Amino acid sequence: MLFTHRIADLSKNMNGREVVLAGWVHEIRELGKLKFILLRDPTGIVQVTGKKGVTDGATYSAMSLPKESVLQVTGTVSENREARAGFEILPIKVADLNPLSAKIPFEVTGKVDAELDVRLNYRYIDLRRVESSSVFKIESTLVNSFVSECSKRGFVHIRTPSIVEEATEGGSGLFSIDYFEKKAYLAQSPQLYKQLAVIGGLGTVFTVMPVFRAEKSNTTYHITEATQMDIEMAFADHNDAIAALSDIFTAMLESVKAWNKRELEILGVDLEVPMVKVITYSEAVDAINRNGETMVSGDDFTREHERMLCRIYGDAVIVKEYPTAVRAFYSMPKEGDERLCNSFDLIYKGLEVLSGAQRIHLPEVLVKSLRTKGLDPKGFEPYINAMRCGAPPHAGWSIGLERLAMQVVEAENIREAALFPRDRRRVTP
Repeated sequence: MLFTHRIADLSKNMNGREVVLAGWVHEIRELGKLKFILLRDPTGIVQVTGKKGVTDGATYSAMSLPKESVLQVTGTVSENREARAGFEILPIKVADLNPLSAKIPFEVTGKVDAELDVRLNYRYIDLRRVESSSVFKIESTLVNSFVSECSKRGFVHIRTPSIVEEATEGGSGLFSIDYFEKKAYLAQSPQLYKQLAVIGGLGTVFTVMPVFRAEKSNTTYHITEATQMDIEMAFADHNDAIAALSDIFTAMLESVKAWNKRELEILGVDLEVPMVKVITYSEAVDAINRNGETMVSGDDFTREHERMLCRIYGDAVIVKEYPTAVRAFYSMPKEGDERLCNSFDLIYKGLEVLSGAQRIHLPEVLVKSLRTKGLDPKGFEPYINAMRCGAPPHAGWSIGLERLAMQVVEAENIREAALFPRDRRRVTP
């Protein structure tokens, strides 16, 4: 290894200890006979202080470097109350591991603002900003917590295909591809396949996978390639799935609060883990109309409606029993009132981040639903046949990772929460 310690592992209690660090020049300045480098690695920033006449002359000269140079610094930890961390590094040797041969396109320290599109064009530089890297460390915690919570509940981790023959969420918004002698599509969702896994006897399953939506949207909360975190539960209805969601979602936020204190502080986010409130669609419509907005029953929520529901009920609201007309074809109609279905959404901090439902497991009901949605049942024959072979009642849900992370870190644009975002215009880097 090119280092013995990460910066986050250092402390003033290591006074006098020799360490080897590796990172980038975050800031550099000279003051009289002193040279200061703020060295940044993925875990933090530490001050390296060279003193003319005390520090070896070659080492002192080697500290004259442009910002974002990548260094290996051998030095000793020295307690210093005036330093940001309460200690500094007195250098013994400074090695430039790869001298810069191109101009850094924008200021990584954030002292000079850079447009988001410029930052995304040079994402490999943007990730050196502590704000950007903090977003993805939090996102990593969210994914890891989701996998951990599902695993400890005994859910089976599966993989589903990204290439499909038919639409999984309806006929629009598909990316078509040439697949040898036929046409195929990039998957909009793992929905049908996780259902088949449950029907196959795997019990409750979960997956994390990319999905693709050819939506011609230029909003701040849409991207064309996103990551979904899905579960599907056998012998369950929508209320069972909602109960699992409430527990897993809460655990994910608690993990961020526990493991990402530094990142939340950098981003200025005071994360609270909310109580999850469950209401019906009709209750939501009534609440919106009582609080100064107008909504017609049967319509889907606008962004302002979603924000209002969180103002009324708190940061995490699950709305269930939507009108059948506005939901996916596989949503089970509500018993006794087919105008409604056993579907639900999670609205977090004013934005829908999750959808779910009890699925239709009865083949005759499924055929009727497909036709109602204007879809040809012949294209779904393998799926329908699976329901004819002893399919149990089942339900599940899907969280959009980037949307959830966007809301957790309180970003203004979902592209901030996508490592290399793809949208209507961007396919690089």
